[in-house]
Amino acid sequence: MPTTHTAAALAAFALMLTGTGAAQATDATPVRSSAAVAATPGPAISVDTTTGRHAIDPHIYGMNFPEETLAKELRLPVGRWGGNATSRYNYTNDAYNAGSDWYFEDLHYDNDTSALPDGSQADKFVEQNRRTGTDTLMTVPMTGWAAAGRDNGCGFSIAKYGPQQGSDAQWRPDCGNGKKPDGTLITGNDPADTSTPAGADFVKGWVQYLDRTYGGAGNGGVRFYNLDNEPDLWHATHRDVHPAGVGYDELRDSTYATAAAVKDADPSAQTLGPVGWGFNSLIYSGLDQQKCSEQGGGCWSDPPDRAAHGGVQFAPWYLQQMKAYQQAHGRRILDYFDEHIYPQQSGVSGSADDAATQALRLRSTRQLWDPSYVDESWINQPIQFIPRMHSLVDQNYPGTKLAISEYNWGALDQVDGGLAEADVLGIFGREGLDLATLWSPPKATDPGAYAFRMYRNYDGKGGAFGDTAVHAASADQDKLSVYAAERSTDHATTVMVVNKTTGDLTAPVTLTSGSTLPAAAQVYRYGQADPAAIEHAADQPLSGGSFTATFPAYSVTEYVVPEGSAQTTGPSAPGTPTASAIGPDHVTLAWPAATPASAPLADYRVYSGDPATTAPLATVTAPATTARLTGLTPATSYTFRVVATDTAGRGSPPSNPVQVTTSQATTSSCTIAYQVGNDWGTGFTATIKVTNRAAPVNGWQLGFTFAGDQKVTQGWNGTWSQMADTVTVKDAGWNASLPTGASTTIGFNGTYTGTNTAPGAFTLNSTPCTTAGTAAAATLTVPTGHASPHHAAH
Repeated sequence: MPTTHTAAALAAFALMLTGTGAAQATDATPVRSSAAVAATPGPAISVDTTTGRHAIDPHIYGMNFPEETLAKELRLPVGRWGGNATSRYNYTNDAYNAGSDWYFEDLHYDNDTSALPDGSQADKFVEQNRRTGTDTLMTVPMTGWAAAGRDNGCGFSIAKYGPQQGSDAQWRPDCGNGKKPDGTLITGNDPADTSTPAGADFVKGWVQYLDRTYGGAGNGGVRFYNLDNEPDLWHATHRDVHPAGVGYDELRDSTYATAAAVKDADPSAQTLGPVGWGFNSLIYSGLDQQKCSEQGGGCWSDPPDRAAHGGVQFAPWYLQQMKAYQQAHGRRILDYFDEHIYPQQSGVSGSADDAATQALRLRSTRQLWDPSYVDESWINQPIQFIPRMHSLVDQNYPGTKLAISEYNWGALDQVDGGLAEADVLGIFGREGLDLATLWSPPKATDPGAYAFRMYRNYDGKGGAFGDTAVHAASADQDKLSVYAAERSTDHATTVMVVNKTTGDLTAPVTLTSGSTLPAAAQVYRYGQADPAAIEHAADQPLSGGSFTATFPAYSVTEYVVPEGSAQTTGPSAPGTPTASAIGPDHVTLAWPAATPASAPLADYRVYSGDPATTAPLATVTAPATTARLTGLTPATSYTFRVVATDTAGRGSPPSNPVQVTTSQATTSSCTIAYQVGNDWGTGFTATIKVTNRAAPVNGWQLGFTFAGDQKVTQGWNGTWSQMADTVTVKDAGWNASLPTGASTTIGFNGTYTGTNTAPGAFTLNSTPCTTAGTAAAATLTVPTGHASPHHAAH
């Protein structure tokens, strides 16, 4: 195909370059309130800077393929090279295969080929990010294939495979859509028509090249790597090379190989997976999604691939396998648990912008967090997407960060779409997400871009929303949503209020601070009154921290409250600690809270000895007032004191001391941590962490006894057997070695009637173990799987 045709095809392919993003309307008009209608009472808003404090990771303000000028203006923290076409991008020839997005054609970028891989489009993407100070999130392929050549072929040649339902009639008439005239799929095609094998070694070579060219992840190079893109849809998006849905085992094994290759090439790089397409990706493997789409009916409630893996839903099983790898090999290969989300409510993620869709778009953001919001789509249940991701990680692979590398609430070129984006960014910060990249970024003049400006550059001079979240609440988040954070550079408090209604709302606002409030706050506003600018409005007087304000219809208002007047003293001393749960090497301390002075409390630090001359044994974030100290010496007397520190770095006087003597050393050879991950009334999933406290073990057998009517139905990371109420687990071989202090985690699925009481009488190689405690099941309801419609947004 001539180069001019290639360029035209690439232009037509712009939206499909990295996935199926939401198209943007150009002629929709937002619903506007009448200026003659008086403001109505709105919900009360409260902000308290002394509580609810946690860091906001700036990487939540990212985009896929950002435009350079906008990225520079926003100081964009992260830019992603991702989506469907990156699943088969070949860095050696600067080509990719479009998959189902464009007739399964090999396409290429119009760059100089003489020095490839130097000068590729991926290189240019990294270089743009370096110019704008943006971290790169690069997608690496795991399909097993990469584009073989530049405009070199298509997956379903009509000449080779017969007549088809559709073809690229304008540019490559021989390239079909892979469907016979009757709509059935063509099978048995040759992947080599378009692609060349590309496994973990291919990925390793690319990361090594990027490391040589731009430095390692810790030295200005590519910082993040996505482990492909939406692999649970490969059977549709890349079925010319991967016609079978990806099963549990295949994705685990390819993740092991590819993530390890990335870490081998650049140990400081961070990886993100499994990069599923949406809510069903938490529940089903790609193979189950494919099979159940074909079979329908009861398949969705009992899919075959899940049944073959103990009935465990896909996401918890995947995280458990990543944890098992770290335990077996001594290194983490998955840093972020990454799933995409596109709202499935009709029209929301696209360009529809009628009044009903606007209202639905603005309330549907609640699916990210709200347990009372039942998703208004085929999902038809509370999603709580970010809390659910937190729960999955906490139960199955603690320490893993959370990412959403694709999302889009639609209509970014309309005011309501901009308001939804501002609401989503606030939710990301409040709910503790660690990284996010908007799919199909807005143009610099779109309301969606102004949503980012309100967080990253509200005054045109780099003014930014705070980086430490603080408590903020609205009596009705559907009308006025509110988010607040303190800025570390100047300790100003920033408060973002989104009016998601079509009428002006007058609401009381209460601001509680650990310092004396200034006389007034600066006010910045964006909305339908002027969709092309952020207004610097008149200052808002702060009358003792309470005021009433009118929030215009369809607007985002940001208050910037300068740091209050300083006081010369730090917080008061905490109360006298008390000790409990005293063991040979541990103790739990609790103390009455300190009183903050001019700044909110940041943390408490526990000392043994003089706080002026020794390092703290433990630091806990306020408002927590307990600490468990470990690693103590048996039968030893300690004197503990607690010091409070505020956000300005000022410390309190030390508390009164408490003296504690640890107990004699235990003779236990091991400790057990038993945790129930999910419990649905008749069955459950549990894990057991075994820690060897005695001499090194090479080959082990764990025993324990159930206290009720529990039965093990399937176990992993060991060979399981049960006789009556007694369970025995033998090592799996790869985890047979347990040096002193080493741990391994095993797990099982079980059934029960009556009460699911934790088991006891644990032994390791017939020697009794100490049980460290049990953890209750998650409070989130286990999600129910449903068939996703063929038009599901992703």
